[in-house]
Amino acid sequence: MWWLVDDTDRRLAEEALATERRRTAVLAGASSTLLSSLNVERCMEATARMAAEHLADAAVIVGPVRGHRLPLTYCGTSGEIEHRVVQADPDEVPGLSDALRGFPPVPSRWIDPAAVPDWAVPADFTGPVGSAVVTPLPGHGVPAGALVLLRSSAQRAFTDSEEIFARLFAARAGAAISAARMYAEQAAITDTLMRELLPPRLRSVHGVEFAGAYRPSGQTERVGGDFYDVHPGADADQESLVVLGDVCGKGLEAAVLTGKIRNTVQALLPLAGDHQRLLGLLNGALISSHHTRFATLALASVARRGGSVHLRVTSAGHPPPLIVRADGRVETVQTRGTLVGAFPDISSTTADVELAPGETCLFFTDGITEARGGPLGDELFGVQRLVTALTRCAAMPAEALVEHVQMLASQWVGRGAHDDMAVVAVTAPHHAHLSAVNGHTRGRYTA
Repeated sequence: MWWLVDDTDRRLAEEALATERRRTAVLAGASSTLLSSLNVERCMEATARMAAEHLADAAVIVGPVRGHRLPLTYCGTSGEIEHRVVQADPDEVPGLSDALRGFPPVPSRWIDPAAVPDWAVPADFTGPVGSAVVTPLPGHGVPAGALVLLRSSAQRAFTDSEEIFARLFAARAGAAISAARMYAEQAAITDTLMRELLPPRLRSVHGVEFAGAYRPSGQTERVGGDFYDVHPGADADQESLVVLGDVCGKGLEAAVLTGKIRNTVQALLPLAGDHQRLLGLLNGALISSHHTRFATLALASVARRGGSVHLRVTSAGHPPPLIVRADGRVETVQTRGTLVGAFPDISSTTADVELAPGETCLFFTDGITEARGGPLGDELFGVQRLVTALTRCAAMPAEALVEHVQMLASQWVGRGAHDDMAVVAVTAPHHAHLSAVNGHTRGRYTA
C-alpha cells in the first residue's frame, strides 16, 4: 500500500509537470506567432487557430461591437478560418457582453451550453455544444475583444486549470491584437496626412502645360521640405498661380511647415494677383507662429495670351527659374527677393516672361543644383551643368523635361545622400487652336 500511494503521487506530479510544460510551450509559441505580425486580421486568425488546436474543439474571436454588428472569426474542428459580421446581441451569449467590456470572465460551469446561439458556433462544429468558456481579450487600455471556446458534448467539460490557462492565452492574444489594431489606426492616420502633404499631380490647365516631380531626401520618406502647387484660374481669362517652395530642413518637421505654407497660400488666393502682398501676409503668418524655420518661394501667375503664355514671376529667396527657348537658348529670369519666415519685412521683384509655343519656364529647388556627386562624390551639380543640359531640351514637353532633369540629378548623386528635389515646368504647347468666344480669344490645347 505504501508503494502504491507513493507511486501514484509521483505519477500525478509528473503528469502535472508535463502539462505545465506543454502549456508553457503553447504560450511561448503563441507569443512568437502573434507578435510577428501587425495585421489585425492575421492576428485574429492565428488566435482562433491556436485556440482551437490547443484549448478546445472550436474557437470564436469576437471583435469590438460596432453598433449591433459583431465581427467574428471562426475556427472549427477542420481548422478552416471563416470571417463573418453578424447582426446580433452579445447578451445572447452568457458573459460575452461583460467580456467585451473587459470584465473578468464567469466560470464555465455558470454557462448553459444550450444557451449558446447558432451564430456563435462554427459551421463545421460537430455535435451539440457541451461546454463553453468566454474570456476577455485584454488590450492596451481598451479591450481587444473576447474569446469563446467550445467543446462538444462528447468531450469533458473545462476544468479550473484549463480556464486559467485560457485566460493566460487570451492575455497574450489580446495584447497582440490590440497592438495590431493601434498600428492599423496609426497607419491610416499617417496615410491620410501623407496624401494631404504630397505634391499634386499636375496637368494642362487653360491651354498651358504644367508638370512637376518631387523626390524626398530619405529613401524611406514620402514627404519633406520641398513642395509645389498649381492653383488654376477660374477660367481661361484668369491667371493660374504656380507655387514652388523649399522649407529649411528635412523630414516630417519640415513637412509640417510645408503643409502650413500651402494652406496659407491657398487661403490667400484672392490676393494672388499681388505677389508682394501675398508674400508679406505669408511672412507675417510664419513670423507669428511657433515655428523657427524659414522658407524660400517662387511664385508665377500664368495665363495664355493668344498663341503665347505670359508669366509674372517673383522670387522670395529662391533660385530664379530658367527659360528654355525654342532655339535652345537658356535664360535666367531676373527676379529676386528675401526669404519668408525670417525677417519682419521682406522685399521682392517681379519679372514678366513671354513663352512662345514650345518654350518652357523651369522652376527648381536647390536640391537639384546642390546635389553632390560626380566621379569623387563631392562635386555640386551646379546651375551651369543644369543650363548646359537644358540647351539640349528645346521644344521638349513639360512632362519629359521634368523627368529628364530629375533623372540627371539622380544619376549625379547616385547612391549618395541628397536634399529634397522638386521641379516644375510651365510650357507653352506647340499645338494650340484659337477660337473666339464672346469676343475673347481663348486657347484650347490638344494633348
